[in-house]
Amino acid sequence: MPSRKSKPSKEPTLVLTRIFDAPRDLVFKVWTDPRHIVNWWGPGGFTSPYATVDLRVGGAMHYCMRGPDGKDYWTKGFFHEIIVPEKIVCTMFFSDKDGNMCSPADYGMTGDFPQEMLDTVTFAALPRNKTRLTLRRSTPLAISKRYMEDQGWNSSLDKLAAELARITKKAK
Repeated sequence: MPSRKSKPSKEPTLVLTRIFDAPRDLVFKVWTDPRHIVNWWGPGGFTSPYATVDLRVGGAMHYCMRGPDGKDYWTKGFFHEIIVPEKIVCTMFFSDKDGNMCSPADYGMTGDFPQEMLDTVTFAALPRNKTRLTLRRSTPLAISKRYMEDQGWNSSLDKLAAELARITKKAK
């Protein structure tokens, strides 16, 4: 399992915060349940044909997002800390369809893109059944912006909001 040791960056890193109109338990579930992940993982125009999650410390996640051109982008990660429904700390890296670590260069990134990213996701309960989700990624912000990770994640969070709205509407 890749380590959660990440070189501390002296630069700002990618931090995204979003308020969802759904209770924290539901946001946590939709973030971690493969039946929902396939509906929101990846930026707009991408689909997610595959997602597995073993939600336990040391457990793995393995996702595929498919671009509009049909190209598959695989990622894998390992959970290092889980506090249901408050916090997840995990590493993420590019992989092949079998879950073997790949170089970011295999997906068109240059040598400055990190081999592994450390993600910390927090879920804060807010009044009126709302949730504040904060994603902190160890990638330096300049690199994240160059590869449009910030835009990709914001687009994925838009899709997450739509998935939450679909679920809450269905429950009414």
